[in-house]
Amino acid sequence: MVHTKRAPFKGDHVGSFLRPERIKQARLQKEKGKISAVELRNIEDEEIINLVEKQKQAGLQSITDGDLRRAWWHFDFLEGLVGVEGFEADQGIQFNGVETKAHSVRVVDKVDFNDHPMLEDYKFLHSVVGDDHVAKFTIPSPNMLFFRGDVDKEVYPEEEVLLKDLTQAYKKAIQAFYDAGCRYLQLDDTSWAVFFSEKGLKMIEERGQMPDQLRRLFVQAINESIADRPEDMTITMHICRGNFRSTYTSSGGYDAVSETLFNELKVDGLFLEYDDERSGGLEPLRHVKRSDLKVVLGLVTSKFPELENKENIKARIAEAAEYLPEEQLCLSPQCGFASTEEGNILTEEEQWAKIRHVVEIAEEVWN
Repeated sequence: MVHTKRAPFKGDHVGSFLRPERIKQARLQKEKGKISAVELRNIEDEEIINLVEKQKQAGLQSITDGDLRRAWWHFDFLEGLVGVEGFEADQGIQFNGVETKAHSVRVVDKVDFNDHPMLEDYKFLHSVVGDDHVAKFTIPSPNMLFFRGDVDKEVYPEEEVLLKDLTQAYKKAIQAFYDAGCRYLQLDDTSWAVFFSEKGLKMIEERGQMPDQLRRLFVQAINESIADRPEDMTITMHICRGNFRSTYTSSGGYDAVSETLFNELKVDGLFLEYDDERSGGLEPLRHVKRSDLKVVLGLVTSKFPELENKENIKARIAEAAEYLPEEQLCLSPQCGFASTEEGNILTEEEQWAKIRHVVEIAEEVWN
């Protein structure tokens, strides 16, 4: 594999993997009281060890725990924050005709970060990855609570106060993960998609806000959260349009907020979805003015098993290189394989074929 000194890597990935059947069954047994929480965690530990080895065998340099302990890519983390709780909603989230389980999160008290359970999850991952690879951990962007969460207005009558507490909580979280050994942290964010389409802009209007006002708040949430990160910690962000059972929630290109995403956000890298026409063209990359920003092109889909034509992927990388230097580009799947425990509609072997495909193309392009 092509190695660089620092993440993101030339052949990288978003993070989540299909849940092994053994974990799915163990989780059901835990719900029925047939096994204990300790027994479930032991099974998760064993499956994560297996997953780590499979990622190494596939040629990846960044290694995650695949979200194998999570039911949701975002709710599990958010529910671990002080002042936030999960609840069963009236209905699930609509994904292009498919609906998720009815679950959400709400802010019921002042938000803070303290003794989060995922710190232990990271420590375990770090302990099994080893020194030759980089343990990568993913958490939802603060915007996922700020924009998507159900907020008790008696606790936070003003958004600006919530934003202040939330960013302070994320600063604590980032330092805590760093202290646990994390040097590669990824923020996952679906909220930016509201700027990509008329449907999204209407949603902003229904909230009683203006797009430029919300854009500034989103930038503030990200930049203030990561402002104190140590110099040797890489923080990237994955901008997503939804990923559930191989479906999606939104469409549209990056044009409307490209200058904001590429130049105002202080992240080290951006994972961008580019696997089909839903994501628009590569032209917005012309707005990248930062020589230190890495752009990870999600040109390989995680939603379907068919392997993309290698030459077509290389041609799109070459097209992207017309807008910014090739050394600033990387390649990955457009999203994870299982943003929720249900997973996308492909087999584990098809999943690994996709990962190997990314690694092989990266080797051929950047060697």
